[in-house]
Amino acid sequence: MNTFTALLLSAALASPLAVYAADAHNHGGSAETHQLQLNAGKKWETDAPLRKAMTAVRGSVTQILPTAHSGKATPADYDAFANTVNQQVAYMVENCKLPPAADAQLHIIVADLMAGAEAAQGKHGEDKRAEGVVKVAQASNAYGKYFSHSGWKAIPLAH
Repeated sequence: MNTFTALLLSAALASPLAVYAADAHNHGGSAETHQLQLNAGKKWETDAPLRKAMTAVRGSVTQILPTAHSGKATPADYDAFANTVNQQVAYMVENCKLPPAADAQLHIIVADLMAGAEAAQGKHGEDKRAEGVVKVAQASNAYGKYFSHSGWKAIPLAH
């Protein structure tokens, strides 16, 4: 990621919507206009740090998802999950080096990961924690649909 992007995303760890707001401001659009797109019909290339971080995020989701769906996840479980997601996002920001067009697409995924982590932390109410896990799962699945990651498997969502 370029330096400006890294700074923007680092600052956004405290406020996931800041990524959308800053990006919309910079490009004259609104957050709602950001949609994932393929690279001329093909998946975007990835690098090793991105694949490593997303593999860790996926592992964290698959670990907590059954417990969250059954209503048995504790606040500590959700907090640990959110911390893992935030750590992996920070790792991506620091280490991922994608071309600008792929990086712009990754912003959308990262914003959703961070919004999901924020909800899982209970920042939108205790009753939204499980929805935060699902949001991270959906972002992970979108990553697999739009980014080339050998062996990537979608996370099954019951809903």
